[in-house]
Amino acid sequence: MLALRTSPAGFPMAPSVEEWAALSPAERAAVVAALPDEVTYDEMAMPEGDLHFKAKIRALDALHNYFTRQRRRIYLAAELPTYYPAEPRFAPDLLAVVDAEDVDRSKWVVAAEGKGLDWVLEVHVGGDRKKDAERNVARYARLGIPEYFLYDRARNQLAAYRLASPEARVYTPIIANHGLYESQVLGLEILVHKDRLRFYAGSALLLESDGLIDRLQEMYDEAQQRAEGEARRAAEEARRREQAEQLAAEERRHREDETRRREQAEQALARLREELERLKR
Repeated sequence: MLALRTSPAGFPMAPSVEEWAALSPAERAAVVAALPDEVTYDEMAMPEGDLHFKAKIRALDALHNYFTRQRRRIYLAAELPTYYPAEPRFAPDLLAVVDAEDVDRSKWVVAAEGKGLDWVLEVHVGGDRKKDAERNVARYARLGIPEYFLYDRARNQLAAYRLASPEARVYTPIIANHGLYESQVLGLEILVHKDRLRFYAGSALLLESDGLIDRLQEMYDEAQQRAEGEARRAAEEARRREQAEQLAAEERRHREDETRRREQAEQALARLREELERLKR
């Protein structure tokens, strides 16, 4: 099997394009299996606590909920070890690959998958800001990643970059429109609102799971209120019908009594007339 390349710092790298092309399918599978499924702390920023974790997970949650409902073919992952040919591996805070199977992966090997990343989000809280704001801007552009978004959680600011063409290897900044940064890759707009990223599809806000649960609870409560209102209206209508039926029954009894009294009076009158005729004779 081909010996794995190593970066200048001594960490495993994927084979170059030329080396990969020379491998058999079995050798390629063996190389992919040999590439580690994790990135060490020496290669990435140290953990940055809840501000970093929640910003990343909330964004992943909102995007996953949205694209699942849209049934759009897209792969999303957080801190997934990523191997470009003959490049030091890295693990973006959040990544997206369009038209990729949404299955569980332990790493993304560009040569094996047949394509690179389409969208990357990094969340910066502390430490070396130049890594995200300068070095990653140059690196991700050089790798041909179409869009790169940087959420500076400490400053609560968003910056975004896009390759002007598939051949470009230097990013063009994405200019915000009333605070909204357009992602052509995702087909969404992104802004910072208060202390978190918000994603919009047109004018519709993409809800995170807790927001969806709250909305479903509201819908349930509204449906329950409607059902209770309908039940009250049905009971009131039944009561009115019962009253109307009682009134109708009383009216029938009244008419029957009137008819009976009239018949009795007519019978009495007839008897008196007969008695009068008898007396005249």
